[in-house]
Amino acid sequence: MTPPKAVILDEERAARSNTELVRECLRGDEEAWSALIDKYKRLIFSIPVKYGMSVDDATDIFQAVCVEMLVELPKLRKAEALPKWIMQITSHKCFHWKRQMQRTQGTDSDGDVPEQAVPAGAEGILREAEEEQNLRQAIAELPPRCRELIRMLFFEEPARAYQDIARTLGIATGSIGFIRQRCLEKLRRQLAESDF
Repeated sequence: MTPPKAVILDEERAARSNTELVRECLRGDEEAWSALIDKYKRLIFSIPVKYGMSVDDATDIFQAVCVEMLVELPKLRKAEALPKWIMQITSHKCFHWKRQMQRTQGTDSDGDVPEQAVPAGAEGILREAEEEQNLRQAIAELPPRCRELIRMLFFEEPARAYQDIARTLGIATGSIGFIRQRCLEKLRRQLAESDF
């Protein structure tokens, strides 16, 4: 059984280069905007979650980040810097959200919230988000069978039985270990060659 067509299209859209996406977005291409959001939606959403925000608050941050991207994208100098730029925008939105929450909850006796240049733990959160995004991008650039095998083996809950995976991919159960090893080696090379 092959992956649904929507999944294949999402993966193909996510594999488009940042340079191409930015160029097309700046030309007003709605499909490119949709592809850009699809490519980075997990990254954007993961940062507020790591800050401990509720799903509703993370959704609000996600929307605010998308709006800021729409407004500020023309100022982006290098398309290669897009993931880090998105992480910075998202982190700033999270930081300001937390500050606003502290103010509204009155955590300080005199109502003043001390200014912080960088929220505690933000660097670790951003580093973790960057590593996750790099891995997502490297997986998206793998051949379709490797992408699907890695998704089924490492990202599905609960874990699937090898027999079920073999049946889904149309391969022999005994070949999964060998194919997994080859796919993971391709992923390692992809990460090393792309300086992720």
